[in-house]
Amino acid sequence: MGPVIDFHNHFYPRAYLEELKKGVGFASLSRDEMGRLIINYEGDYNIVVGPHIDLGERLKAMDRWGIDIQVLTLTTPGVERETAERGLRLARATNDEFGRIVEKHPDRFAALAALPMQDPTAAAEELERAVKECGLMGATLMSNVGGRPLDWGPFIQVYEKAVELDVPLFIHPASPINQRGMGDYRLVPILGFGVDTTLSILRLVFSGILKRLPGLKLVASHLGGVFPYLRGRIDRGFEAYPECKVNISEPPSRYLKELWMDSICYDEDILMSAISFSGSGKIVLGSDHPHQIGDIERAVERIRRLPIGEEEKNMILGENAARLLKI
Repeated sequence: MGPVIDFHNHFYPRAYLEELKKGVGFASLSRDEMGRLIINYEGDYNIVVGPHIDLGERLKAMDRWGIDIQVLTLTTPGVERETAERGLRLARATNDEFGRIVEKHPDRFAALAALPMQDPTAAAEELERAVKECGLMGATLMSNVGGRPLDWGPFIQVYEKAVELDVPLFIHPASPINQRGMGDYRLVPILGFGVDTTLSILRLVFSGILKRLPGLKLVASHLGGVFPYLRGRIDRGFEAYPECKVNISEPPSRYLKELWMDSICYDEDILMSAISFSGSGKIVLGSDHPHQIGDIERAVERIRRLPIGEEEKNMILGENAARLLKI
């Protein structure tokens, strides 16, 4: 088999953190009572640990848990909820540093660009720059952009640019458009992230964007959010409601099966259901490393334990990602 490729994990470039230190925007830095660096933003926070910023610690974890290559991405809160000027500055700083990391460690890392989606024209231009000048393999989209859903009209130029460049876009959750009732018990990352990911996917389906751009390669994080549990209801809703047929004439499942998904769902039964629906060729390995809720210790072994053939396991562990990223 080829290399084991972890498609879903996160890294904070030093240039990104240095930019955050310059002023308070949507994202800000603080220290907790234990002295840990905290990135704060509306709805949630992240505790910055060693592998978020230290490539040496990251490589040790990869080697320990059987991962050959990681596809680096920026994580929440991203850059898209800052002012347009600051968002572009953060995106460029992130993408430049990702490019340097990939150039230095081409056998261990690939990376996806951060995009200033609050300015769709700038985002399309930055996607092209990041791919052509920085050597990045695609880009990350947060599941909403300051409350705007991903089917908002001006975003189409970003999707068209991705099709033109033939690179994937990775949909990662952000603070949900509606997080009412999720302020306690860390329900934003537990529940809200999956709901918002699915909201973005379904709006891209029902708006007709996936029909309009059949070459658009989308990878949905966390096994697509909550849509695997709602598949039957989604298609039944299409049959029942005229509103669902305004932009598409085929069932939503037709488009949902074209999505790639990463394997972070922590549950082998749900993974098997997704494989049954989409096929092993549409699942890529993910660890969500090194977040508190990450799963690098079990990510590879969970795939190896699945009751599927070795060829299918190899597809999920690396071959699908290698094909998607042209590694």
